[in-house]
Amino acid sequence: MLQAVSAESGKLRIILRGDWLLSGPATPDGKAFLQLVDRAPETRSIAFDAGELGQWDATLLIGLAALLKHARERELEIDAGGLPDGARRLLQLAGAVEEREGARRVKARHGLAKRVGLSTFKAVESGGELVRFLGELTYSMLRLLRGRAVFDPRDLLLFIHQTGASALPIVSLIAFLVGVIFAFVGIKQLEQFGAGIFVADLVAVAMVREMAAIMTGIILAGRSGAAFAAQLGTMKVNEEIDALRTLGISAMDYLVLPRAVALILMMPLLAAYAALMGIIGGALVSLAMMDLSLVQYIEQTRNAVDVNSVLGGLLKAMVFGIVIAISGCQRGMACGGSAMAVGQATTSAVVMAVLLIVVTASILTVIYTVFGI
Repeated sequence: MLQAVSAESGKLRIILRGDWLLSGPATPDGKAFLQLVDRAPETRSIAFDAGELGQWDATLLIGLAALLKHARERELEIDAGGLPDGARRLLQLAGAVEEREGARRVKARHGLAKRVGLSTFKAVESGGELVRFLGELTYSMLRLLRGRAVFDPRDLLLFIHQTGASALPIVSLIAFLVGVIFAFVGIKQLEQFGAGIFVADLVAVAMVREMAAIMTGIILAGRSGAAFAAQLGTMKVNEEIDALRTLGISAMDYLVLPRAVALILMMPLLAAYAALMGIIGGALVSLAMMDLSLVQYIEQTRNAVDVNSVLGGLLKAMVFGIVIAISGCQRGMACGGSAMAVGQATTSAVVMAVLLIVVTASILTVIYTVFGI
């Protein structure tokens, strides 16, 4: 498809054959043209023979453009008379205006220390934006308590349904299976010491204090947090948020507040439901694998779980709801102006929410331990 014929006078004739199509079979690229020239260092001029050339598109032009640029750098004479008329006109149009110096974007390469520093500054900046957003949301909550927040109550009911009732199937399944897993592991280990009855304590305490809130938070981070980021990001791209501000309506009150309130209200309820489903899953496995009655299991569970454990788990769930709302809404409001930016905002919202859930869960666990909760 590409052949070079050198003449004694230093003239290189490049023969083009076949079809040069992006959708066709593999065709030579710009490097193939340059290799032909490099193999003939005595070349002073280049000509083309397109008599056997078939169909062509941008594939041919890309290679020819690279060749012409290389020829200008080596001060070679180019005879484009043998090219098709369309290709010749397009190449003339492409070279009509010289490329401005510095117009081409060059990816900067930094050392390890500089990359670490830039990443640190970016993390600090993101943290500052998150704290600023939390302050604005807190101020919006205060306006809600004073009855001055402007939003549609129907939106609040819609988000309560989306984050609450619509999430029940997935929360039920995950919580039930987590309870089953805890029971299996607990039975295998505790029966070695003749303490199989205490699997009820293990499942109940783990689900009520920790796992119900954490698993529900992770589920809603991937479900509601991502949805909020995508919704607000799309509104940002479509300039709907700018339109609200032009009308004098606070985007924080109208868009963020209903979503945040819905998550804060629904997370404790979902966590309590998840804890119950986990305990039911553990009970089914325990009754099937051990010589244990349902009354004994319920009594053991009731003795293991106290008020502090329940309130501590519900408080964690409420904090996780705030974390998910802030992550999803903040990334959506900070979205760029393109479709790609919406996807990036959605991904970063889920990552940020899961990370903050794990961090806040660790901090709250330490606080509970210190104060004996």
